[in-house]
This record gives sequence, structure tokens and C-alpha cells, in this order.
Amino acid sequence: MDLETANTAPLDDAQPDAGETAADEQPRMSRDSTNFKRLHRRLAREMGKAIADYSMIQDGDRIMVCLSGGKDSYTLLTLLTELQRRAPVSFEIIAMNLDQKQPGFPEHVLPGYLDGIGVDYRIIEADTYSIVQEKVPADRVACSLCSRLRRGVITATAAELGATKIALGHHRDDMVETLFLNLFHAAKLKGMPPKLLTNDSRHVVIRPLAYCAEADIARFARAMAYPIIPCTLCGTQPQAQRAVIKEMLQGWERLHPGRLDAIFHATQDIRPSQLADAALFDFGGLDAQRTAAADTAEDTPGSTFEHFSSTRALFSFD
Repeated sequence: MDLETANTAPLDDAQPDAGETAADEQPRMSRDSTNFKRLHRRLAREMGKAIADYSMIQDGDRIMVCLSGGKDSYTLLTLLTELQRRAPVSFEIIAMNLDQKQPGFPEHVLPGYLDGIGVDYRIIEADTYSIVQEKVPADRVACSLCSRLRRGVITATAAELGATKIALGHHRDDMVETLFLNLFHAAKLKGMPPKLLTNDSRHVVIRPLAYCAEADIARFARAMAYPIIPCTLCGTQPQAQRAVIKEMLQGWERLHPGRLDAIFHATQDIRPSQLADAALFDFGGLDAQRTAAADTAEDTPGSTFEHFSSTRALFSFD
């Protein structure tokens, strides 16, 4: 459930838990195994680092965790409730599910699961499904309208519950996919931030799984045997451009392991002077900087020679 601000292109909309990875088809590992414990620790560590790096949680926060019934949001809820018990700050968790009235939606699954683990929750019923079916032709992707409708219900619920944070289950792969969706289809160098303030400044949205790989989450969710509720309305539609981007990126990752991680880290190391956005970097001021640097160089004996010498040394094969 994406809560990108109103001026964000529709291509930013992503439904957490949409799609499957190869890890979903692998045999389920035992929760007593060393491999599972190692995976569990890695996911908890990566989530904790993202929370710390972006100051996602403060003392006294009331966090509304959006639970769709997919692997990502289940994993997020598990890791956050574990963190809640050991964190140096105190915060509340309340799970929220939006029942969009899709035909065949198993209404009993999430209440049964949440009652079983003792997490406070709210199930909000809103027939956005009928609206999407009425407004969007069968051969078109429903993501944009569906996301806007969800966004309105989610923010209204957060306000009603007095939530200070809205936690979404987007992970590293979702964030990289959004970067390429905007690059290819909206001509914008824009992604999906780990933390944002909505346009009305009333809600802070956090994505604690920002550093977690989808493949790891899929393996973890399979081992945890969550009661997964498949989504048949939005991001899983085969004609969705997100599905095409996902396939492209997974192909890159198979050929060049670590490629997705490298792309994600690039979003954390932006160099405006090496791009072409004049609103972000003062290209017009470079001439004044050159003049100032030239004046300084004239006042520094030997500086030109030293630069020439160091440059020659860099390219010397002697």
C-alpha cells in the first residue's frame, strides 16, 4: 500500500507483496535450522539499520502497520513486534488491513492470525474493488486508481487511530523497481524514499524493510508459514509495467549478483553536479568558482607545477 505524496507519478505506486520470486518455490527451511536463524538475524539487523539511519521510530510513537496479507507485510509486522520488545524506546503497534471487498477475499484469515499473536488491529471495509472495476477497463492496469483510493482510506484511518507513523512493507527491490519505472516511463530520476512526509504534512510514512532483499523476505515468510492472501487486483497483473521491470532487474541479478544492491546504494550517494538538473546544482556559478580558484592558484607558488607532476604520475607506466 503505497502512500507516495499527491504529486508523485502514478508509476510510483507499488503494492507490497505483489509478485513472487524463485525463493517462493524453494523447499521450506526449518525454523530450528542454522540457516533460518542466520536469515532471521540478517533481516532484523537490516531493518534495525534502516530505522536508525532514517530516524524512523521515536519514543512514544504509535505505528500503524499496513497489513495486506502478503509476505512483505507479515514479515514487517513480525520484525517490528520483536523490535518492540527489545528497543531502547517505547512505541505502540497497531495493525491495519483494508478489506477492498474483492470477491473471494478470506475475511477470517487476518483476524484469526492477529488474535493468535496478540497484536491490536483494525479491519477497515471499503469497497474500492467495485470502483476500480467500474472505472478501469479490463485490459488496463488498475494500479494508479487503486493506490489513490487506498491512500485516502489509509490516511483517514491513521488520523482516526492517532497514529504518528504509517509503516509499509516495501523492500529494497520495490524501491529499485520504482526508480526504473520513473526513469523509463516518466522521465524522472525519482524513487521510493525510506521515509516521507505526506503533502498535507499530517502523516509520516516509513518503510523499515528498505534495506531488505525480496528474496530473503520470501524465504523467511515461507519458513514462517504465514497464511498468505494472494492479491489479484493490482501489482500482480501481468500487463503491469512493474512486472516487466521486475523481470528485467531479476535477469540482471542472475547474470551479475549484487547488481540490485549496487543500484540501491547509488540512490544513497547522489551527485547533483554530475547530473543535469539546474534546479539542484548551480551550473551558472561555476565560472565564478573557476575565477576564484585561478586567483588562489596565482597566489600559490608552484601549485601549477605540482598539479602537472601529480597528473603525470597518475598516468605514468614507468
